[in-house]
Amino acid sequence: MSTPDTDALRPRTLQASGLALAGLGLAAAALVITAPTDRVQGVVQKILYVHVPCAFAAYLGFAITAVAGALYLWRNDERFDRVAASAAEVGVLFCTLTILSGPIWAKGTWGHWWAWDPRLTVTLLLWFVYLAYLLLRSFTEGSARTARFAAVYGILGMFAVPLNYFAIDLFGGAAMHPENLERGSLGAGMGWPFAVAVGTGIGVFVHLLLLRVDVGARRQAAEHAARQGEFAD
Repeated sequence: MSTPDTDALRPRTLQASGLALAGLGLAAAALVITAPTDRVQGVVQKILYVHVPCAFAAYLGFAITAVAGALYLWRNDERFDRVAASAAEVGVLFCTLTILSGPIWAKGTWGHWWAWDPRLTVTLLLWFVYLAYLLLRSFTEGSARTARFAAVYGILGMFAVPLNYFAIDLFGGAAMHPENLERGSLGAGMGWPFAVAVGTGIGVFVHLLLLRVDVGARRQAAEHAARQGEFAD
């Protein structure tokens, strides 16, 4: 079992993470602004540098939820459960940003905000899957039984991630989305801005995850101290 009073992160760790992220964000912004404009789609194509990193960060969050959930089932350590719940929250945030940024790009390229494209549909399904995970935890927080059920749910929910990523290949010509990015699929001069944007997105995810885990640890420590005070009385 974990010790709540020692699980919280040191403020310097969070400060260093924030400073590093700020520098990376400035570099990404400068590269995206100076990146070439797509000849076909125009400037709206630059939302690629936000949309795709958000999707990757969401995938990472849901993957961590599954792995941490599996470790919780194996080790019965509350710290893994806390990481799983935190990663799901941050993952849902990035999945929401993915869904919100996609229609902006769609309006500029397809002429309408939304289409029941396979990738869009499965992304919405993915969002609902993990929103249900968060609702489950919010309604029954603090129960070991809930933590175990949430761990199993998080592991099973992970199967929706590869379905989302490979939706274009699975549905073939039915998809309006462009194919998944591969080496050479970006235009000249777009590779580095895209790579740094993805790195920034992952960096933001890691920073938010650290903050959320720290909040959870401090909350647990406060609850532990309150229980100890009740026993002392």
